[in-house]
Amino acid sequence: MTTYEPAYIRTYEKGLLKQKAARARNLLQSCKLCPRECGVDRLAGETGFCNTAKFSWVSSYSPHYGEEEPLVGTHGSGTIFFTHCNLLCLFCQNFDISHYRRGLPVSVRELATVFWSLEHRGAENLNLVTPSHYPADILGALAEAVERGFCLPIVWNSGGYDSVETLKYFDGVVDIYMPDFKFAADELGAKLTKVSDYSTVARAALTEMVRQVGPGLTCEAGVARHGMSVRHLVMPGHYDDSRLCLDFLAGLSPEITVNIMSQYRTCYQAHTIPELRRGIDWEEYRALLDYARSIGLRHVLDQ
Repeated sequence: MTTYEPAYIRTYEKGLLKQKAARARNLLQSCKLCPRECGVDRLAGETGFCNTAKFSWVSSYSPHYGEEEPLVGTHGSGTIFFTHCNLLCLFCQNFDISHYRRGLPVSVRELATVFWSLEHRGAENLNLVTPSHYPADILGALAEAVERGFCLPIVWNSGGYDSVETLKYFDGVVDIYMPDFKFAADELGAKLTKVSDYSTVARAALTEMVRQVGPGLTCEAGVARHGMSVRHLVMPGHYDDSRLCLDFLAGLSPEITVNIMSQYRTCYQAHTIPELRRGIDWEEYRALLDYARSIGLRHVLDQ
């Protein structure tokens, strides 16, 4: 049985969790909750780039066993796949959710029930996948779930394109940050996603995440409870950019757990980019693993 108390329990007891949720919901009237800062009135039904108005959309939820080993434990990571996205990568492997919007709208109360049901099914944590455009509902649902006895650690599993100001609402709420760090150069991000400033924004976001939870990943009985883990998907033909990503992470802290991922495959519109029409080079991939360790990163995962 875990002895870890999630960060948000104390925040709730101080009366701050509901305050955070209320302030975040007010911001939906002129939404600037993600770095796009569309400014639309989502409470009135307007939609910006993420195509989401008042309600969150959920595609699926269940204990998931395909995540990093420290998240999965014995009973799986309680994963919620949120619909829509503020990045829209051309190579997205979940394009039916992000681009084609597969999912259903849920109220804050219904989302709280999803949280509680995942804990009831024995999940090791609550893993929020692509949460960047739903901070208000997540905070509100968490406050309701805590009143029902919910106490799983919270994992923020984003593409890394997060607003620092929004992340501050989750200081004292999120236990584990697990963002992507996709590209070291804004130019490459602009080529492969629908944003022109990915690297600039992600570097600031990751720095804020480390400030909140520290760089190390704390485990209990082999299961992650608190800290930071970063994913980097290796892209064919862009190994120099991968090395620059690893340089940044090592500079942020050698204690950050870095998952260097080899699962790239040609999905969605990746075939429109010549170098992305093939898989990664395994010799280059192994060289990246060696490089990560050579620059001082102490916790390197390969997946």
